[in-house]
Amino acid sequence: MKGIKKAIQCLKDNKSFVITSHTNLEGDALGSELAFWKLLKAMGKHAVIINEDTPPCNYTFLPHILRIKKFKKNMSNTRCDCFVLLDCSNLERCGKVASISRNAKSILNIDHHISNEMFGDVNWVDSSASCCAEMIYNLYKRLRLPLNRDIATFLYTGLLTDTGSFRYTNTTSLTHKIASELLKYDLRVAWIYKQVYENISFEDMRLLIKALSFIRRDDSGRIAWVKIRRGLLKNIDIRLDLAEEVLSFARAIKGTEVSILFKESLKNKDEVRVNLRSSGRVDVNKVASFFGGGGHKTASGATVKGDIETVSRQVLSKIRETLQ
Repeated sequence: MKGIKKAIQCLKDNKSFVITSHTNLEGDALGSELAFWKLLKAMGKHAVIINEDTPPCNYTFLPHILRIKKFKKNMSNTRCDCFVLLDCSNLERCGKVASISRNAKSILNIDHHISNEMFGDVNWVDSSASCCAEMIYNLYKRLRLPLNRDIATFLYTGLLTDTGSFRYTNTTSLTHKIASELLKYDLRVAWIYKQVYENISFEDMRLLIKALSFIRRDDSGRIAWVKIRRGLLKNIDIRLDLAEEVLSFARAIKGTEVSILFKESLKNKDEVRVNLRSSGRVDVNKVASFFGGGGHKTASGATVKGDIETVSRQVLSKIRETLQ
């Protein structure tokens, strides 16, 4: 637990903090940021959360979500004692917000990805943790700071989303123990689940159905994938990420060992976002790392330069090679 001790000392030694996480925000990133922000406030520190992306609309239920600032060019000059990255395997994953790190005295890296590049001045990386929120929970306990309903909501949202509603292989007895502790704060668990997973507009549901019509699988039946092109994405609420919904259906196909979503970038025409999920046999972190990404053994991703046809051929070839 050397990492957590160094992280705590870093918090004590500094007064002002900028907190950020990866682009394509999800529940663990947002929940961890907000819980960490509350922790710093409880310690009497000055802290602000800045992200490149706007929070997806299915997370706007989170208390204090409006405290999160969207990065603007003039924010590159923001000064702080410590620049904190949560749930990021490398500095580049936070996008343009990384420019603020040049003005910081130190960088604190708190993450649970096995692919983490240990880029911080202080690194607390625990790949055995189910999610970053689990690590932030441990910080509260080590510092003996009290929890409340809002903080419990942040942490529970991180646990819920990164474990796939406690279905993925990263779910442990400790995960359930922490969830049990958080439930003592009168959490509206059914409501939280509904906000995250059952909050799609009728129009976006129709587009999800259309996206699912593009599911394909190889002759072996072990790989299933979906390609979503820019034309379809333009019609979807830009604040809604349907990746998990699409991947859930793809990996539900009997016999599927690896499911993949290829999604053309709306920001850059020559980029494709690749999301990979594995039933356990294939280490998709190694596949993602080959293409400059990373994550976990059973859930990883990468942003790859090229057109969607070329990128999909390259990724599928690598996965077939791994399955042999």
